[in-house]
Amino acid sequence: MSDGAEERGTGLEIPTPRRVVAIGGGTGLPAVLRGFRSLVQAGLVSDLTAIVAMTDDGGSSGRLRRTRGLPPPGDLRNCLVALSCEEDLLAGLFQHRYGGDDEVGGHSVGNLILAALAEMTGSMLHAVEMSSRVLRTSGTILPVTLQDAVLEADLEDGTRIVGESSIGACGKRIRRLHLRPEGAAATPGVVEAIQEADLVVLGPGSLYTSLVPHLLVREVAAAFLRTKAVRVLVANLVGERGEAAGLGLADQIEVLRETAGGSVADAVLVHEGDIESATLDRYRLEGSLPLTVGAEVGCGGAEVVRRPLLAPGPMLRHDSAATAAGILEAWSVGAPRATRRTNGAR
Repeated sequence: MSDGAEERGTGLEIPTPRRVVAIGGGTGLPAVLRGFRSLVQAGLVSDLTAIVAMTDDGGSSGRLRRTRGLPPPGDLRNCLVALSCEEDLLAGLFQHRYGGDDEVGGHSVGNLILAALAEMTGSMLHAVEMSSRVLRTSGTILPVTLQDAVLEADLEDGTRIVGESSIGACGKRIRRLHLRPEGAAATPGVVEAIQEADLVVLGPGSLYTSLVPHLLVREVAAAFLRTKAVRVLVANLVGERGEAAGLGLADQIEVLRETAGGSVADAVLVHEGDIESATLDRYRLEGSLPLTVGAEVGCGGAEVVRRPLLAPGPMLRHDSAATAAGILEAWSVGAPRATRRTNGAR
């Protein structure tokens, strides 16, 4: 654990972890990365690694998987943009999406660039490394696996659904999730990053398509249980619809625990604060309610940290700066539990 780092120009001692790993996908992981990017640039965090889910089979990423045989680049692209020092210029180009319904319609420029680099170098990992140099990212981005990983879900009604996009659209409760191939290997560097970290952040993100897939990679789940790092779970702002509908935060933590084979969080960061009534009404009509945890609800023994995390605007999104600050508080609060866990205390 870090003893602390002094914030430049303020004389204020702020305890910060030196080595940070953020795990997830979708829109949640980039929100965390943007918050920590400024800490890297300020010298408060020395090493930041993003580990990205690789089961996306929809949209532009899915088309590139099917037509070019490539790993899905979309979430990798979003993380490149989030960590880029040039987010307003070059990274903006990476995010440009072509309109129309021709061959390039629906593709983002960044996805096509990553696809081209992957074909040129023979590896999506090399493509990300080259793009990171161009975009001057404040951290390392690693796909959780480089194998052609496919999600399969056993539903409570006894049927099985194949593919992340089909699972997300099924609207039925999941009994168990599988990754094919079952023994998919972690990308080189992933396990080492988790093992050597001071802080490992999981979430926010969709339970079954952004978080659980990481823990289905056996090496990653084992590293997650063994690491001496403080593990912080960032809770979503609202409950999910579809396959995870009706699952509260404690339920989600239990799904993660069952998947990993043990506790996944030393601390849980939860939003606490007012939400505009018009925004709440709109989300209720869509079938989503704020995800909260009462004092009486257990979180797998993890410490619960409550902070205002909501970004301005009509959509319920995590504010990057507030979320990073909340994660650091959760890291500090969860440190004693992490120490007891890794020392074998019961």
